[in-house]
Parts: sequence; C-alpha cells; structure tokens
Amino acid sequence: MDEAARNGTSGFPIDLDHLSRQTGGDDELDRELLALFAEQCVKHLLTIRAASAATGRDAAHTLKGAARAVGAWAVADAAEQVERALADGAVPAALPELDHAAETARAAIAAMSPAA
Repeated sequence: MDEAARNGTSGFPIDLDHLSRQTGGDDELDRELLALFAEQCVKHLLTIRAASAATGRDAAHTLKGAARAVGAWAVADAAEQVERALADGAVPAALPELDHAAETARAAIAAMSPAA
C-alpha cells in the first residue's frame, strides 16, 4: 500500500497509521480489529434502523467509538451526526452518509484481507 493510503491522505477510508499506533504496530491485531469493526458496522446499522431512538442513538454512539479506534473517520463523523439527530428526536438525515461511509470502509477492509 502506498504512503498516502497508509496515512489516510489518499481518500482511503481507514487511517492505517492511526490504527497502527493504537495496536503498537501489531499487523495481526490490526487485521483482527478491522474484521471486528466490519462486523460491528453491519450490526449497529441494523440496530440504528430497527430500534427505538434511544437504542439507535446508543448504537450510533458505539459505532462512532469503534470507528475512531480504527481510524475510520468518515464513519465516525457520520455516526456522530446520526447520534445527535436521534438524541434530538429528529430523523437522522446523515443515515445515507453513514451507510455509504460504512460500506466504503467495509469494502476496503475486505480488499485488505488475505482471503480477498
């Protein structure tokens, strides 16, 4: 992977330098965390859509934290917007943005996988 992708300046959806700092440079742990994050995206997006506003807000908050931990900044930002909207009792207008950011991150994670 080139340097721009590694540090998140190429539009790559995961800031791999941030993730590496979080894991102390453990590539295996990086892969495990990214796989877990990809699963969490699916789970939390389903919860946001299907649950009460309070439960959806909690799911958005959890997804925001997970995204920040791995350096998925677009997912974190969109999840924060959804969380705020749900906290205010509003329809989360950022939900399509969150869907897109999560799908983009998940596709990048899948492409990084040795099995891909």
